[in-house]
Amino acid sequence: MISPASLALSFAEGLALILSPCILPVLPLMLGASIDGSKARPLGITLGFAFAFTIFAVISREAAMASGLDAELIRNASLYLLIAFGIIMLFPGLSDRWSASFQKLGNAGDGLIARIRTTGFWGGLAIGALIGVVWTPCAGPILAAAVVQIIQAQSDAQAYATIAAFALGAGIPMFLIALFGRYLIGHMGFLKRNSARIRRVIGVVMIAAALTILTGFDLKLVAWQAQNRDAKQNPPGVTKMLDQPYAAPELAGITQWLNSDPLTLQQLRGKVVLIDFWTYSCINCIRTMPYVTGWYEKYKDDGLVVIGVHAPEFAFEKKIENVREAVAEYGITYPVALDNDFATWRAYNNKYWPAHYLIDRDGRVVYTHYGEGLYEQTENNIRALLGLKGAASVDPVAIRTMDQTPETYLGSERRNNFVGPADNLAKDQWALTGSWATEKQRIISTGNEARLRINFKAGKVFLVMGSSDGKPVDVTLTLNGKTLKTVTVTSEKLYTLYESGLLGRTDGVLELAANRAGLQAYAFTFGK
Repeated sequence: MISPASLALSFAEGLALILSPCILPVLPLMLGASIDGSKARPLGITLGFAFAFTIFAVISREAAMASGLDAELIRNASLYLLIAFGIIMLFPGLSDRWSASFQKLGNAGDGLIARIRTTGFWGGLAIGALIGVVWTPCAGPILAAAVVQIIQAQSDAQAYATIAAFALGAGIPMFLIALFGRYLIGHMGFLKRNSARIRRVIGVVMIAAALTILTGFDLKLVAWQAQNRDAKQNPPGVTKMLDQPYAAPELAGITQWLNSDPLTLQQLRGKVVLIDFWTYSCINCIRTMPYVTGWYEKYKDDGLVVIGVHAPEFAFEKKIENVREAVAEYGITYPVALDNDFATWRAYNNKYWPAHYLIDRDGRVVYTHYGEGLYEQTENNIRALLGLKGAASVDPVAIRTMDQTPETYLGSERRNNFVGPADNLAKDQWALTGSWATEKQRIISTGNEARLRINFKAGKVFLVMGSSDGKPVDVTLTLNGKTLKTVTVTSEKLYTLYESGLLGRTDGVLELAANRAGLQAYAFTFGK
């Protein structure tokens, strides 16, 4: 979803670039270059600057994306930087110090521009490119803020739109100065006298925009705008409908599609669409899957489209071959979109697996549900949007009870309830013995005596596991000292370790012993 407010801010930052203290000294050089050259030279200067800035911004974004850092971390860090640059612009002393620290680079740029003798379009292009390269750092917080916005963009489309908005804003005054230089510079006294005040206004706008995104207020504003723009009546019969239905964000940043050619919500307008955020090793998603696939088979001929947006919780879930195998295993025939960079996830401001977003024929999100359960309510809402009479009847599914052991992550990034080597474990605690390596998302056995123990209370126990070399690893399971079974681990997926059956919930210590090095373990989940 490309925010008009964000594009407007980028355009305003581009316009404000002409007020940077170290841009003003180069204006006479631009004037001289344009007067001495042909009529095409001003256009060359403008395009050269836009091209240099675009290259710099794209490289900055790609470097940030390739760093391997969590996209949400990059986003938040960028927003905090945006606030910092806004604060710099509020105080002329800070802004001047920033510019002064790069003044030598600016002086070198003056000399290079003076040596360019080509008077036509290509000479102007070279001058504009030099301005973009040499003055990129000294243009200070204004240009840096624009680069930050581009890095934290939720999709490539949003990033390029931001680049275009900024380049347009910066290019307009530069083009006018290059074209009508003498006249405009002669009438820039007002801007020179009030440049500090104007920069302060831009700084306040930058800080406000960053805080708006950090608090999620921008998404609420979009929803409010959509609600007030759409005067149509809410669809009848929808239970627990959103108080303020909003325009469904477009699918963004999808890396690959399964079971379908690429789709857009725009081309699905007139259909009822269910967006299902899932990931194939999530037990809650797996338990929900039969209902979602059932809805698709039952109502696809009535106008229902289901799109499974696969947002990976673990790195191995980004692999297309793993997702394709899971799609086949669970009998999924509806379109599946791989959201490996979480662009669509962020566009919907989603936080859960599974999550359902029900979109009406007018393209509005009218109902949402997170987690398991409420299947009957969700199906009846699908029927209401499709205009079908009668109600669905679905067996209710019990959700995790309060005293059941919670989801337990084993990697260092989200590790919980770990007590290290220990003989006595309290409820929900887990420990390791033998040789293990700990990574951000997982632990890996590095010896033949590696054991994992957990004190749990649940009716079912599941664990996401895999083999580091792709060869089978046999894992022997014991419960309270009694051997249960051996599980052979090959591909990276969710494995069922224990089911109590008619016995109900079990209290006990479950131990896993790998027969060799190479067992990968990610996270425990539990069921009733």
